[in-house]
Amino acid sequence: MKTLSFYIKKTAELIFLAALCFCLGDSAARIGERYPFVTVSASADGSWGLSFQQEGKPPVANASAEYLKQFNAHYAADTQEKVIYLTFDAGYENGNTEAILDALKKHNAPACFFLVGNYLETSPDLVKRMVSEGHTVGNHTFHHPDMSKISTKESFSKELGDLETLYQQVTGQTMKKYYRPPQGKYSESNLQMAKDLGYHTFFWSLAYVDWYEGKQPSKEEAFNKLLGRIHPGAVVLLHSTSKTNGEILDELLTKWEDMGYRFASLDELAAQ
Repeated sequence: MKTLSFYIKKTAELIFLAALCFCLGDSAARIGERYPFVTVSASADGSWGLSFQQEGKPPVANASAEYLKQFNAHYAADTQEKVIYLTFDAGYENGNTEAILDALKKHNAPACFFLVGNYLETSPDLVKRMVSEGHTVGNHTFHHPDMSKISTKESFSKELGDLETLYQQVTGQTMKKYYRPPQGKYSESNLQMAKDLGYHTFFWSLAYVDWYEGKQPSKEEAFNKLLGRIHPGAVVLLHSTSKTNGEILDELLTKWEDMGYRFASLDELAAQ
């Protein structure tokens, strides 16, 4: 029969272990908060995730910039300069892209549009406008599958290659090798496959829930997230299907400019 002293000892041990785990976790978080480009964990295969811990500072991601660099992958620039990289994911067109392009043109702001096959098939004129106005069109795969479940290089290459072919047919140009995993789902083998195919992989360091067409955020909700969490070197992910984004982008870009930010092409980030 176990004595009272036994249970007291075990309870003390559990409390100690819990406190130790908390301290280790807190230390990692604090390292990530103060030095977001320091590796505090290994790779994190699965879905891309961010933890915002301090306003105006880069978030802590589930894979560090140092780790991603070996695969020519990026989620933010390691800089104190107030620069923003604008990116838009587009699975289909629902009438908001023209307003987005108008705002980008007004502010002379380059962007990268990560497109899928459906968009190129249904909206070739908008794709041509993106290109003619100096924007980059990136590869979001042809069918928008969970790429982390694709284990062969042949299948992985086909998803990207089929989109490259369609892009060339639509625009007459070669597609730039910039890739964004659908839904942010990835694996280390995916990152290596993309690199082997000559691609740079781009995640993001700022996004918000803007993709539900029937449940769009209000202007106030959008500004709260996009202004409060902006930071130097941010790769911003917005969806061009968002009615809110189409309505606020001009004002949003103005507010970011008033905060001292400039807008740059992903070419600049890829060259770092």
